[in-house]
Amino acid sequence: MQTNNHQLADYDAVLDAKFGAKGTASRLEAEEKAYAFYTGQIIEDARKKAKISQAELARRIGSNRSYISRVESGQTEPKVSTFYRIMNALGCKIELSMSL
Repeated sequence: MQTNNHQLADYDAVLDAKFGAKGTASRLEAEEKAYAFYTGQIIEDARKKAKISQAELARRIGSNRSYISRVESGQTEPKVSTFYRIMNALGCKIELSMSL
């Protein structure tokens, strides 16, 4: 396992080096993949907490198990309407707020 000898790092510089500067195509692509992965993890965690299978969740939203698997792994990001259907099928409440 690598350590950084307890040195603080500028994480923006690390991201810039690995994925390119903010606003570049490569950085935007990496951010989109990260959001898809995060969305999938939220759905997977909620599904497991609800104690239902991918197949059952798919049935509840009128889809198939492979779609749920792709969403949970971050390979596919659901449309907003599908995300709401998934969360509703899992008994989750979604709250939106604006920060000013």
